[in-house]
Amino acid sequence: MDIDSGPKVMGDDGEFHAVDEAVDLSGTPPEAWVALALFWALAGVVFTQFITRYVLNNSASWTEEIARYLLIGTVFVGASIGVAKNNHIQVDLLYRYLPAGLSRWMSRGVDVLRMAFFFTMTVLTVLMMQKMGNYQMTIVDLPMNIVYGVCLFGFAAMALRSVWVAKVHWQRGYSVLERPESTMQDR
Repeated sequence: MDIDSGPKVMGDDGEFHAVDEAVDLSGTPPEAWVALALFWALAGVVFTQFITRYVLNNSASWTEEIARYLLIGTVFVGASIGVAKNNHIQVDLLYRYLPAGLSRWMSRGVDVLRMAFFFTMTVLTVLMMQKMGNYQMTIVDLPMNIVYGVCLFGFAAMALRSVWVAKVHWQRGYSVLERPESTMQDR
């Protein structure tokens, strides 16, 4: 391969020339913005924790608890992005050696089980929130149902995204399990 056959980034003037592509955030799902907001809130709380502990030498006790809950929220809401992109852990090897019809039905079964799991977790989270009642956080005087509400939002988003993923799989006639080189954007 010729080294000069690639894109030219060094100009004839000896300077580096690169042009960034335009950033398009129009396809960003709403739950990604929520996860981003939770992440930056977490970063702010951890920074506050660092400042109060190491600079002021007087650690704010609330920062550790709130950081823990923000991390939980970031994970649960962010997991819905993984469901939407269909990036969950999977084993493709089995699908390579099975007949196409059996692989198709097995991948449909995976879609149904994924939807059932997330809808079940959504319902169980609601039931748990009802049982928790007015249980308070340990240090901060706020209800724990705020944390579980964020988890509920994450599970509900994952459930709805799993329905969307199954719909895409069923409309195009195959899933990423059957064709690992495909993505959710392939139509």
